[in-house]
Amino acid sequence: MKMCSKVFAVFLLLVVAFYQVGSTPATEQQAEEDSTKVLFPWRQKTVGSSGLQRAKRAWVIPPINIPENTKQIPKNLVQIKSDTLEPGKVLYKIQGPGVDEDPKGFFEINETTGWVILMNVLDRETHSKFKIKAYALDLSGKPMEDPTELEIHVVDQNDNRPAFVQEEFTGRVHENSKPGTSVMQVEATDADDIETDNAALAYSIIGQESIPPFRINKTMFGIDELTGIISTRDVGLDREEVEGFNITLQVADMSGSGLSSYSSALIYINDVNDNAPNFTSETFQMSVMENKVQADIGRITVTDEDEPQTENWWVKYTITAGDPEGNFDIRRDDATNEGIVSVVKLLDYESLNYYELVVMVENESPLRLMGPKTPPSSATVTINVLNQNEPPGFRQSPLRLSVPEGSPAGTLLASNIALDPDRQALRYDVEYDPDQWLFLDDESGEITANKEITKNSRFLTKDVYMAVITVEDTGDYPSTATATVYITVLEVNDFAPEPFSLSKFMCNDPEKGSGLILSATDKDQPPHSAPFLFSLDDSEPENIRNWTLHRINDTHAALRLLSAVVEGEYVLPVVLSDSGTPALAEIHMVNVTVCQCNDEGDCQPILAAIFSAGAGLSLGALLIILGSIVLLLLLLLIMAAVEQCHRRPIRKGMLGVSDDDIRDNILNYDEQGGGEEDENAYNMDQLRNPNEIIPPPTAAMPRGKQPVRKDTPYNYPSPSYPRKTPADPTDIEDFINDGLDAADKDPNVPPYDTALIYDFEGDGSLAGSLSSIASGSSDGDQDYDYLNSWGPRFNKLANLYDKH
Repeated sequence: MKMCSKVFAVFLLLVVAFYQVGSTPATEQQAEEDSTKVLFPWRQKTVGSSGLQRAKRAWVIPPINIPENTKQIPKNLVQIKSDTLEPGKVLYKIQGPGVDEDPKGFFEINETTGWVILMNVLDRETHSKFKIKAYALDLSGKPMEDPTELEIHVVDQNDNRPAFVQEEFTGRVHENSKPGTSVMQVEATDADDIETDNAALAYSIIGQESIPPFRINKTMFGIDELTGIISTRDVGLDREEVEGFNITLQVADMSGSGLSSYSSALIYINDVNDNAPNFTSETFQMSVMENKVQADIGRITVTDEDEPQTENWWVKYTITAGDPEGNFDIRRDDATNEGIVSVVKLLDYESLNYYELVVMVENESPLRLMGPKTPPSSATVTINVLNQNEPPGFRQSPLRLSVPEGSPAGTLLASNIALDPDRQALRYDVEYDPDQWLFLDDESGEITANKEITKNSRFLTKDVYMAVITVEDTGDYPSTATATVYITVLEVNDFAPEPFSLSKFMCNDPEKGSGLILSATDKDQPPHSAPFLFSLDDSEPENIRNWTLHRINDTHAALRLLSAVVEGEYVLPVVLSDSGTPALAEIHMVNVTVCQCNDEGDCQPILAAIFSAGAGLSLGALLIILGSIVLLLLLLLIMAAVEQCHRRPIRKGMLGVSDDDIRDNILNYDEQGGGEEDENAYNMDQLRNPNEIIPPPTAAMPRGKQPVRKDTPYNYPSPSYPRKTPADPTDIEDFINDGLDAADKDPNVPPYDTALIYDFEGDGSLAGSLSSIASGSSDGDQDYDYLNSWGPRFNKLANLYDKH
């Protein structure tokens, strides 16, 4: 009814306005139109000469309010008129949104009456207002009035329920929070006009349920009805009691008395570390085998009522007593919060077989207790160490020893070389000792020299000898250890230096010549060798007065004269010492021939010797000596000539008739004489025809007897020759030397430079020769060129078989 009254009042105003405009004289209306193109309501203008004022009302249309959702369609909204022409001669048109622009189809106008008609239902939430233009035209279509605007407002109606922006809200709050603690804010919207009560929203909580249900029945949360902020309103939020709350929310418009809707909010209780962890038992028992490391030996368990898998629940373990050496470690299992006890250092049963650890547990995050603070929980962990048969071990592996060369057999090299952790008896053995240097006591383990330690062993590598020894315990299941022994043979100063140039010539004038240069060498190695010290023996003062030695470098010195001496031969005692510790020195006699030198310093040594020999003799004695020397030389020449004349020529063809005979070059290597080049030492005739040298056997001389030596008594018994082959290769040298010494002293064997016949088997044999040399094949069938590549020792054999 109110709306209808407003529309009726507007209609009356329009009628009055049109009436006033129509009653205005034409002259006055034309004058006002000429003065302005825009119509303003109730604008006045002076017109005419008389000065009279007449008011003309403009075409003024106030806003039109139309309620939304009106079902009376079509519906007349407002009528517009123009009094310019007579009724029936004016056409009315409208244009704009709702007419010919989107949204189309909402408004129309009666062309003749000017009524604006609503043609469709309006929705304020879609279109809250429309602005359209109205036109007045004559029948020809000519505008009669300026276009005017019609503003149509759609009046809101409470036709939309409020709606929460989320179907379900989620919030969190710490346990034990104080009342009034803000938790979260919920929000809702309403499509109605926010400037009306239709969109005035009010929030409320209409239901609350704990998770799990029925744990807490009192109201724990409240909500601000205007802002939607949810806050705690009571104490007693305990996460260990409830995990959260499910709250039912309501929002209603018209300040809570209009349309309403519902939603829910899940509020979870955040855990705080308000519960300390505690061990499930005061004691724990474990055991572990000794000598194990990085091994888990057991677990200890705790309980914590805080939320699992969080910092408030995870714990850390600390060993507070019982492990001073740090042999154990406890780490956490993140899945179960248990403590895993492990061994990080080797345990020795013989040293300590029992451990009692005191372990403390606490959370990773600080504890926030509501009541008084309590000490952390602790427990005792007992660990028993189990025994096992441990293998023995060498105190040093590899075992490195240093032994001076020349150390005799029996020298103690090492002792107390191994130990057994179980304190059992040990047995020792030598596994590798190539030169038999070591003697190892199988019970005490003492290592002594089995023979003299020298540097002559072929098993030395850079003066280091290597051996391998083992040790074994005597347990039920014996264990063995092996060690390598490296013996470094230390250099010992056991050789004195030896000089060179012990006999030389020098000028008797100190101003001529360069003197005599002496040098020395030492068989020892540094630091027991150079630098050498040269000095003259001061036992004879005359040598010190006439001679001097000047050092040139570490190994050379110059012998010079201090004053002129008589030409002749001098023997000077020179003391030569090395730098070893202790130093070794020897006196060496240096023969110096002092001679007369020319201006260039060249010495004449022969004349000097002669003059030196004749010093103190008469001329007659000197001539006798020289004559005797000449006669001796002539006698030697005569004897050599006679020997050459009596030498029997070698007859070719005795054994060399056949090209196949090679006995000219067969050398017996079993005798103790010379080698291949010592052909002159043998009587080759004996090899060519033994019958001519050795007579046929008779009763006086049986067949095959060796020739009798002339240089020793032949009737002495022969010495015993070594028969047993040495077991060790290192004794071969001694074996050969013993055989050689026995052969040299045997009076019943031929001398060194005679042919040796070890076994004479007769002149011939009924059987044919088995040698390939005397076989049926000829030399032409064989190729002996390969003999030329065998070296100089086979050149003669290659020449014999050279193809002609």
